[in-house]
Order: sequence, then C-alpha cells, then structure tokens
Amino acid sequence: MQRPLADEIRPKTLDEVVGQRHLLAPGAVLRRLIEGGTEANMVFYGPSGTGKTTIANLVAQQTHKTLYRLNATTASLQDVKAILAETDTLLTPGGVLLYLDEIQYFNKKQQQSLLEFMENGKLTLIASTTENPYFYVYSALLSRSTVFEFKAVSPQEAEPAVLRALEIQKQRSPLPLSWEEGLPLQIAAACGGDVRKAINAVELLSSAARPRNGGLFLSREDAAQVSQRSAMRYDKGGDALYDIASAFMKSLRGSDPDAALHYLARFLEAGDLVTPCRRLLCSASEDVGMAYPQAVAIVKACVDTAMQLGLPEAQLPLAQAAILLATAPKSNSVTEGIGKARADVRAGRTGDVPRQLQNVHADTTGFDNQQHYRYPHLFPGHWVDQQYLPDALKDVKYYQWGENKTEQAAKAYWEKLKGKDL
Repeated sequence: MQRPLADEIRPKTLDEVVGQRHLLAPGAVLRRLIEGGTEANMVFYGPSGTGKTTIANLVAQQTHKTLYRLNATTASLQDVKAILAETDTLLTPGGVLLYLDEIQYFNKKQQQSLLEFMENGKLTLIASTTENPYFYVYSALLSRSTVFEFKAVSPQEAEPAVLRALEIQKQRSPLPLSWEEGLPLQIAAACGGDVRKAINAVELLSSAARPRNGGLFLSREDAAQVSQRSAMRYDKGGDALYDIASAFMKSLRGSDPDAALHYLARFLEAGDLVTPCRRLLCSASEDVGMAYPQAVAIVKACVDTAMQLGLPEAQLPLAQAAILLATAPKSNSVTEGIGKARADVRAGRTGDVPRQLQNVHADTTGFDNQQHYRYPHLFPGHWVDQQYLPDALKDVKYYQWGENKTEQAAKAYWEKLKGKDL
C-alpha cells in the first residue's frame, strides 16, 4: 500500500519547508531555537497546511526526543498521562516531546493539568491551533510558552511543493504522466495557502488522469474541478470569518469598492449571507451616516431583496449595496455622537429630565402646575430656544457636524435660523 502523498513529500530539513521564511530563514528566531536543540515549550498558531506538524517533527529530530502526537478533539488527560508513564524508560531515552494539535479543544481544566508536567521537565509541549491562542489558550500555559504565528503559503512558495508532488506521481504512474503548462501554479493558487490541500489535489487529480497518446494527462480544466472552492479559508465562528468580516467593513469604510467586492465574494462563495448583510447594514450608519442618510434605506432594501432571492441571485443586490457604501461620502458623526452620549450615561452623568420636557401628568402634582413647554411648531421656522438636556449637561455637545456637503448644508440652515455658530 502506497504512503499518502502528503506524508511522503513531508520535508525532512528546515530548508525543505515551504513558506514561513519569517520563522525559518537563516538567522530567524525559531530556526535558531531548533538548530540549538532547544527544549522550550511552544504554541504554533496559523491556518491548516502551513507546516506546523512538520516543524514539530523537526524539533523532535533535532532535540533527540521521542515525539508523541495527540489531537485535542479526541484526546483526554488520560492520554497525556499514559504518554508520561513512558518517561524515564528505554522508550523515551531523550525525553518526551508532545505535539498537541488543536489545543483550543482542551478545556481550561485540561490545559491547567498540563502545567505540572511542563514545569517538572518531564514534558516539552508544542501545541498548535488554528484559532487565536490569546483567546483560546489558558494564560498560565501561554506564559510558559513562546507563540509563533504561521502564515498562509503564497502560490509562488507552494508551487515547488506541487511540482515535487507531480514528479513523485510521475514515478508512481504505470503509464507516462504529463500535465498541461501552468497546472502546478494553478493548483498552488487554488490551495488558499494550505500546502496539504495542494498535495491532496495532485494525488486526486492523478487518480482521475485522462488517457492521452498512450499515457496519462492532467488538464487545467480537471484541476479547476478538483480544487474548486479550496482556496477559501472560512470557518464559521472562527478567526477566518472574523478576519474577512473585518476586512470587508474596513474596505467599505476606506472607500475601496474593489476590495469590498472581493471580500463580499468570499462570503458568497462560502454560502454566508447573514454576515455580509449585518456588516452592510452597520456600515450604512457607522461609516456613511449623515453624509448620505438615504444609504440606510437603500442598503436595507438591498439586504431584504437578497434574503428573499437567496443565492446565487442575492449576489446582485448585495454587490449593489457594497458599491454604494464604498463610493458614498463618509461621516462618522453618528458613531462619535452616540459614543460620547453613552459614555456620559455609563459614567452616571445624567440628571433630572427638565421640567418642560416631563410627561404631562407631572403638571397635576406639586406646587408648580405649569409645564412651561414651548411647542416648536408655533414659532417661526418651527424652532424655539429652550433647554432640552438636564441641567448638569446643558452645555454638552455630542454631535459634531461632518465636513461633507449634506451635513454642512444642514449646519448652515440651523446657524441661520438659530442666529449662532453651531
């Protein structure tokens, strides 16, 4: 039985590792630690298929420790204790290196239990996670470890690994194997920074190779079908979702319609309508606001239409909303105004509602049975000067006019009517 291609092609030296030059280039900290035979506890954080397991193997090889692997999705503390029972035996002459994958699935108690073994020197831990360790890994464990962030591998970095995989498949093939020009880079680009995905795509594609001129041929068309959607990093509720949501919102705020459409497309390809709809509705008030107040109504109509249509047709009204918001004038006066007002309320800066604004029933009690409220519509311009804020806040200014055309026009109108600078 043949070894899985991804396992056979796994790098055996640091120089063979694809990508992660910021960690493994000559002189980089992680490389120096590995080459120095360090026994430091480490947390590897990054997306799947970026070399975390490979580096753990190389650390074990360099430190002459016996490597044990556990996955926190299925392992328990008893599994850890069973491994530790083999310390100081002939099975682990150099000590134990535990590679704990997906550590975020260990609860707090399980993670705390690892501390005892880490501190007495019986165990060197390398934990890996695809989620932000500062959110999911217990702080005491983090304080005893060094965190290294792994990055998604670029297509140019992944292409040599794809070529090596193709050459291995060529040697394995009972018939001459060839491939269309540009195929390796296409597969590398479609893997979304996950080298393991790229290698698996090569293996699958080779199994479905087309007969051609007495041999087997791998086409770019078949590669597109094998790797479709594989370039997407999207885990509902995980870091990838929040990263894309953040990028989408910031692209709308930054008035870049091309970037906004790109991140919207990533949501749509993942079949997620809810998240981009929420971001679009929020941006209409948060980033456009009073510079173009009609944006809220238009975006709401686009979102309602999208939710009624469903995919794939929903892409059109959502794209319309994204382009509208990205190209609209911007103002954060709404965000700033409500933020200042809520800060005062949270700090206890409130005070009694002015007498003239109280509910009418207040007029029937107490010595002063006159409300003294002045009805604005009875005055010229439908405005009259009177106090609305509580006494303690009567001179506070929460809303600051934006510099855009719409808000400046409104400001000029009210300055003329009120006869003072606002």
